[in-house]
Amino acid sequence: MKRLVLACLAVAAGSAAVLAQAPASSPSDPIAERKALMKSVGAATGVATRMARGQAPFELAKAQEAFKVFQDAAAKMPTLYPETSKTGGDTSASPKIWEDMAGFRAAFAKFGADAADAAAKTTDEATFKTAFGQVSQNCGSCHQNYRVSR
Repeated sequence: MKRLVLACLAVAAGSAAVLAQAPASSPSDPIAERKALMKSVGAATGVATRMARGQAPFELAKAQEAFKVFQDAAAKMPTLYPETSKTGGDTSASPKIWEDMAGFRAAFAKFGADAADAAAKTTDEATFKTAFGQVSQNCGSCHQNYRVSR
């Protein structure tokens, strides 16, 4: 029994050492991770768009949640474009991302800052509509510059 416990401890220690050596910002499948993150942004944008257009009742909590999703995505997304993810997988990432990584990161920094500012300014439906309109402009400009049209 002691040998089994010691063997399990040795395996656990070895696994921990391997995991500790892996870079934290190195996702195992960055294309899948960024697609999932963009789907969450798309879902939040859908909720916010319906509220902004009056197709759904305005709810401050939902507006704030959308802005939080945007901020989280803006923080995580730039780490999901390692050199190894230029090709492969089903991606619509433009090669321009890697050619202009500084500009790409700046676009996400602006998106995150605009979303944080919008969250701080949103107190009612009128302030939400203005703030959301400004934040959503980031999406179009980034997609235009850094996404391959399909």
